[in-house]
Amino acid sequence: MIAIDDDLTLDEREIIETFIRASGPGGQNVNKVASAVQLRFDVGSSPSLPFAVRQRLMALAGRRLTKDGVLVIVARRHREQERNRADARTRLIDLIREAAGPPKQRRPTKPTKASKERRIDTRKKHSR
Repeated sequence: MIAIDDDLTLDEREIIETFIRASGPGGQNVNKVASAVQLRFDVGSSPSLPFAVRQRLMALAGRRLTKDGVLVIVARRHREQERNRADARTRLIDLIREAAGPPKQRRPTKPTKASKERRIDTRKKHSR
């Protein structure tokens, strides 16, 4: 079990890790060793996450989310496979922590009197 926060844990069996060859530094070693990690986590059908957290996580994931609701994180920053694996898991945990927190409430604001006048002045100048 992976602890996300005090009341949220993630089962390790829900995470699928595959190792792929990475580009970048490493010399000839880069052509022989699969040091990059591709981490897959099925957000849509995860029993570990509450519904609200799943929805926020899907919104936060953006391009990293497939059509099937699977979150894909590719880690290839380091030359060692274990460091890339730890990096991918850390990035997943950080993303879930961000989704688990309550969303920020928007505070409605009003434009100032000066900004209204500036806007109207620029509109007048533009029309002239």
